[in-house]
Amino acid sequence: MKTGIELIAIERQEQIEKHGRTVELDALTNSDYELAQAARMLITNDEEMSTRDLLVALTGLKYWDQSILEKMDNKPYKEKLVIAGALIAAEIDRLNFIGA
Repeated sequence: MKTGIELIAIERQEQIEKHGRTVELDALTNSDYELAQAARMLITNDEEMSTRDLLVALTGLKYWDQSILEKMDNKPYKEKLVIAGALIAAEIDRLNFIGA
């Protein structure tokens, strides 16, 4: 069984290789802390926030595909945690890239 950090690293690598979500692209398209916001929304208790609420909350993510948000939100909680961890890693990478 893989550890949490291993699962997050695998997910982050998939974001880069499979989905093309590079640090350079994130610096251009997620400059208003959207990665951290998406991570926070993903790990909010399902009873507190539905898919519809998530989409409404993330309407500021102009470069995010709505179907991808829905797909992420329909994952089991453990998978959402992994994705959220990878999104936080991506936000740290973005901040490092821009020199913040």
